[in-house]
Amino acid sequence: MMKPTNSFNCLFLLFIFIAVFRLFPASADHDSINSRSSIVLTTLGRSSYCFDIYSLPLWVPPSGSNELQLTDGISVNFNGYFPSSSSVSMLLGAPDHTLTDASPPLHLIYVTERNGSSYIFLDSLYYPGLTRTGSRSILEDDPTESTRGWVFTELSRNESTRFQVTLVGPDQSDGRVSMKDKPTLVGEYLIYVSTHENTGVPRTSWAAVYSTHLKTGSTRRLTPYGVADFSPAVSPSGIWTAVASYGEKGWDGEVEELSTDIYLFLTRDGSKRVKVVEHGGWPSWADDSTFYFHRRCDDGWLSVFEARLPKKGKLGIDSVVTQRVTPPGLHAFTPAASRANKSFIAVATRRTDSEFRHIELFDVVSKQFIELTRPVSPNAHHLNPFISPDSSRVGYHRCRGPSNGRKSKNLILENLKNPLSEKVTLFRFDGSFPSFSPDGSRIAYVNFPGVYVVNSDGSGSREVFGKTAFSTSWDRKRKGVVYTSTGPTFASESTEVDIISINVDDENQSYKKLSIGGKNNAFPSASPDGKWVVFRSGRSGHKNLYIMDALEGEAGGLYRLTEGPWSDTMANWSPDGEWIAFASDRENPGSGSFELFLVRPNGTGLHKLIQSGSAGRANHPCFSPDSKYIVFTSDYAAVSAEPISNPHHYQPYGEIFVIKSDGSGLRRLTHNSFEDGTPAWGPTYMRGVDVEWSNSGTQCSFEDCHWLNISPNNVESVATKYSSLLYSASSVNNPQCSH
Repeated sequence: MMKPTNSFNCLFLLFIFIAVFRLFPASADHDSINSRSSIVLTTLGRSSYCFDIYSLPLWVPPSGSNELQLTDGISVNFNGYFPSSSSVSMLLGAPDHTLTDASPPLHLIYVTERNGSSYIFLDSLYYPGLTRTGSRSILEDDPTESTRGWVFTELSRNESTRFQVTLVGPDQSDGRVSMKDKPTLVGEYLIYVSTHENTGVPRTSWAAVYSTHLKTGSTRRLTPYGVADFSPAVSPSGIWTAVASYGEKGWDGEVEELSTDIYLFLTRDGSKRVKVVEHGGWPSWADDSTFYFHRRCDDGWLSVFEARLPKKGKLGIDSVVTQRVTPPGLHAFTPAASRANKSFIAVATRRTDSEFRHIELFDVVSKQFIELTRPVSPNAHHLNPFISPDSSRVGYHRCRGPSNGRKSKNLILENLKNPLSEKVTLFRFDGSFPSFSPDGSRIAYVNFPGVYVVNSDGSGSREVFGKTAFSTSWDRKRKGVVYTSTGPTFASESTEVDIISINVDDENQSYKKLSIGGKNNAFPSASPDGKWVVFRSGRSGHKNLYIMDALEGEAGGLYRLTEGPWSDTMANWSPDGEWIAFASDRENPGSGSFELFLVRPNGTGLHKLIQSGSAGRANHPCFSPDSKYIVFTSDYAAVSAEPISNPHHYQPYGEIFVIKSDGSGLRRLTHNSFEDGTPAWGPTYMRGVDVEWSNSGTQCSFEDCHWLNISPNNVESVATKYSSLLYSASSVNNPQCSH
């Protein structure tokens, strides 16, 4: 064991100080809930992400032996940042010496989701043999030259020492649950995004940039109220912060590239805010007068641009000069500028000959690309590059899979911090359309294409219906009976979709068809007395609500509950039998905007419960066991990050909310940049611990953003394949996207 130095001790003392300071978070204001219960929800793809942060050196050709896993393999770790040694030294109050001359520390700041919340961590890593032995950088070598002259260094994958400390967590948000994102260390201050402050306005993002003094915990908001900021980047001097922002115009429902602009403000206090670029996102500084950003061009390609600030005079969109840097023919985005070597940047790319997102270097002088991650892991997505201050390493995150000998298992139930009440546990469930059995002991869910049942402790998962189905609901009187809708999802009114009941305890997996005619009959929910099922049907040419006999289906009795030229759907019958909650676009049919309504089972008492702005969405309502609350998914808080910084999500604005059944007391439960949906509220209290799949689950089975897919019709010659490490990028001037 190596002998600790003064720097080692300083790190240890600092981490202890911050850890002790963090022990006293402010208490949250919980609503009064009488009974103990649990909520489960689905997050699209999240259970298989298994993100860790990795790094490749830039002084040797990329290879698996040179790739370092920097984070610890716990939960998901992403959006990293290499702080400068001077920033770490200032935080320590002492020079950043190393443990030994041959082992310089590698500092990493990153976002992590663990213990049910979002945090920003600082790791200080001491690797044996982490030295640069190559005499030339990868960009200084002729890529057509043989690699015989390279000196390869095997980097140890096992660090001798790891120090880890929480820089920012819930306590910086007065104990409130929130998402954290995009950290940067500036001296003793951490600049980052948080979503802990409610805007008070429907369909507006809660994402804002904050500055926390790490030695005192004092936190200051830098984003003006009434505005949302994403993807902050601090200039090398620390004077300016650049953000992607809608300004005062606000989010308009985008789920692909956001129509944000680039703003600058003073990092110290958020003052002197000014728009400098129209249409752009994900800024990254090369020096205090130059930054890069991405935007989608008129030719359809996402490209990286350079912005140069004026040497004197007023800052603004008229004084900042922009030019396209990367060429058409591929998507290039989420740029990372190099500060020590300004001749190159790192970018994420999607090319015509690959279905995967990869990290590449782009030489802004020679206009050449050099692949980094595809030679190492060709069939994995790599996201959001960042470059070390000395420009010697590039970092990124990807799915770790079963790497490094870890026997990591996916979680079927991930416990999340619940701001609602300590009497209610909250879980992310690895399955779609979950629903609880009447006694809460089992959960039915969909894992496309089939329907499954699992014990609420995560054990005993088994398939009970093998065909395509969506939505589940238990009969509240007949034990083991589950209702579902079988057929295509997101289909027209005339599509053949029917309601069936499944006896999940029958070894023969028997089921009974209840609806007739197949006119998109879906989203069943049983009455508490077990006699009726409410569902939606398109049999009239519009999707309205109907109620049929639970045992015999339509043959045993049917009556219409709602009627009109709109869509009423996703009904849920309250446990006390008094109300049916449902989503409807009746106030603007066909617009895609849905509000939540309540109606009595006899058709009386129809009224609106909540609306998410003038064009928003509120869907998938589910009553609490005592019928006093309703949990649902909504775009009420808009988006929390640029969607391109994540894998694919159809609706990256989806978050889970709870509202009292009288329409008061709206509370946000989840904070992330993913797609949360299909919540269910069960009658039993599930212990607040993570539960692993017994069969390890499915790792790394997520998709890249669908809107990044490249069709052969998008390019002039798909036959041109990129077979070498070097790619030509000589044609960068597109008159439709040149500034």
